[in-house]
Amino acid sequence: MSKTILIVDDSSSLRTVVKLALTRAGYEVLEAGDGEEALTRLDGRKIHLIVSDVNMPRMDGREALQHIKTDPNLRSIPVVILTTSKEEEDMIRGYDLGAASYITKPVNFEGLVDLMRAIGRYWIEFVELPHNK
Repeated sequence: MSKTILIVDDSSSLRTVVKLALTRAGYEVLEAGDGEEALTRLDGRKIHLIVSDVNMPRMDGREALQHIKTDPNLRSIPVVILTTSKEEEDMIRGYDLGAASYITKPVNFEGLVDLMRAIGRYWIEFVELPHNK
């Protein structure tokens, strides 16, 4: 059974690269362009991991993370923040809201592909998590 990862980022080109890397690694990938769309994608679907940017239009990653971590049906899904922000305040807020990891986006294509494969392997193949409802 394929494991599903939700990628949330307002950059369609980044989502395309991430999706390519993860589908080649054997994962099913869903996409969302902001937090509001991400919450819609979570409705009734079995998601194993969420990788989300922070700064996005409409509903940003922090707002979506807060909603996910306060919803009893979603809070067990690990959320990895993948962002260009290196601000310590953003990092602290992300962890305070329940992020599983905070990672700065690599500057090149190869680094991003390698990182996404590592994130997928770690969170899907190695970490044991309770099943979300």
